[in-house]
Amino acid sequence: MTLKQRYEGIIAYFQKNMPSAESELHFENPYQLLVAVILSAQCTDKRVNLTTPALFERFPTPQAMAEASVDEIYSFIRSISYPNNKARNLSGMARMLCEEFGGEIPDDLKQMQRLPGVGRKTANVVGSVLWQREVMPVDTHVFRVSERIGLTTRSKTPLQTETVLEKNIPSHLLPVAHHWLILHGRYVCMARKPKCGECGISEWCRKYAADRRREARRAADKPAAE
Repeated sequence: MTLKQRYEGIIAYFQKNMPSAESELHFENPYQLLVAVILSAQCTDKRVNLTTPALFERFPTPQAMAEASVDEIYSFIRSISYPNNKARNLSGMARMLCEEFGGEIPDDLKQMQRLPGVGRKTANVVGSVLWQREVMPVDTHVFRVSERIGLTTRSKTPLQTETVLEKNIPSHLLPVAHHWLILHGRYVCMARKPKCGECGISEWCRKYAADRRREARRAADKPAAE
């Protein structure tokens, strides 16, 4: 199977079976999305969604968060992973947002990365979800799934994965393809126990093919029963 055939098969499957994939984070405006994405780093969307209602009720705007102390922000996100760092980042992000961007999320992704707590992946997620920017945010799910199923080969960094995926996935599909890979990694192609028997893209998966070849060799080498 060529790389082109693998991409075509996987893309066709997701277009048919998951045409409207979207973020599972709960948000009502760009500010809320940015906060949720910052909180979601190394944390589950489920935990973030449990945490943000009270946070957004207390800090409904960037201005409200900018006026709060780091300790107060921390008190609302203590159940999130790395709450100390994230509280400091949210505080700094809100202040810079108000002081330099008029309280509005910048639609320039490089400018967005100037905000505390906002790296390339976070900016790409926000840009992709809000403005359908043709970028490929790479989180742990995207990184793992892409390598496992064979969309990338021996990628060592998220940037390498991002570059390969953006080269091979039609640009207009990148915003939804990001969610295809995340959701597939979250519910089917899990890190420890992937559900290969339930996977709709197994016929194009490099790991699945390698596992079947390995099983066939073992069966061939097994002594015949007397």
